[in-house]
Amino acid sequence: MTKTFAFPALMALLSSLASGPLQAADIPDTARLEVAGGTLNVIFTPGELDLPQSKVFDWVSKSAHAVAGYYGRFPVREAQITIVPVAGSGVQSGKSFGHPRARVRISLGRSATEADLEKDWMLVHELVHLAFPSMDNPHHWIEEGIATYVEPIARAKAGQLSAEKVWGDLVRGLPYGLPQTGDRGLDFTPTWGRTYWGGALFCLLADIEIRKRTQNRHGLQDALRAIVAAGGSIEASWDLRRAFKIGDAATGAPVLTELYERMRSTPVDTPLSELWRSLGVEVQGRSVTFNDEAPLAGVRRAITAGRSG
Repeated sequence: MTKTFAFPALMALLSSLASGPLQAADIPDTARLEVAGGTLNVIFTPGELDLPQSKVFDWVSKSAHAVAGYYGRFPVREAQITIVPVAGSGVQSGKSFGHPRARVRISLGRSATEADLEKDWMLVHELVHLAFPSMDNPHHWIEEGIATYVEPIARAKAGQLSAEKVWGDLVRGLPYGLPQTGDRGLDFTPTWGRTYWGGALFCLLADIEIRKRTQNRHGLQDALRAIVAAGGSIEASWDLRRAFKIGDAATGAPVLTELYERMRSTPVDTPLSELWRSLGVEVQGRSVTFNDEAPLAGVRRAITAGRSG
């Protein structure tokens, strides 16, 4: 049976993320979490979990605060987070919805461990989806691209992930986003690689170019924050150019609009090895080191460094 949980009692347990994991023995099947201007209604559907619900709730809280930190607020006023126990281990799948309200549904393995939750990226990815308007199918790449790009950066800025891990994963993942034979641009090539990693590559190129044009005063984060502030959440359906216009106005440089016009219907290749050298990202096997003398080393540091404000 679903139980209610007194909000004052919950807040007593959630005095601060910085104080570490919650110590409550268990949390009822429905609970509420206040995160930087948003309310998360966390629901556990029937089913057994090896982990106590308090540990799962900790994970939801940590993930939500990472997203709120990147955007300066939680991207929607209220969202439902449904945790569905399933066979197996780890975090197995996730999906976000905008209608009739913002929702995230996560399938969590019954034998999931604290270590599984500690290394999970999927919940943050789905929560980032709440922070951009719903798009028509040709623009699905920007929704998935932002979630793929912002997820590790938000975690890094919250102190949950190292910069080496962020850049190492980008080095390994972004080649999947490059145009292949027959590519017709991002709007017309709905393959897995172009949708997720092609979209992420667009975001990285935009972030770098915004920072170059503004002497590192602004980045993609500023553009995305402005879109959310204008009401551009998953609960809204917008034209992509409208979103980009708002983001460009916030940074003072029309980078998003210009880059979109270049890449929307044309297979633009990106020499990634040159890009990594300019950023000072050096790969040795599966390890990544940084060259702080590289021309865009300051841009690289600004993308991932420090906590969001």
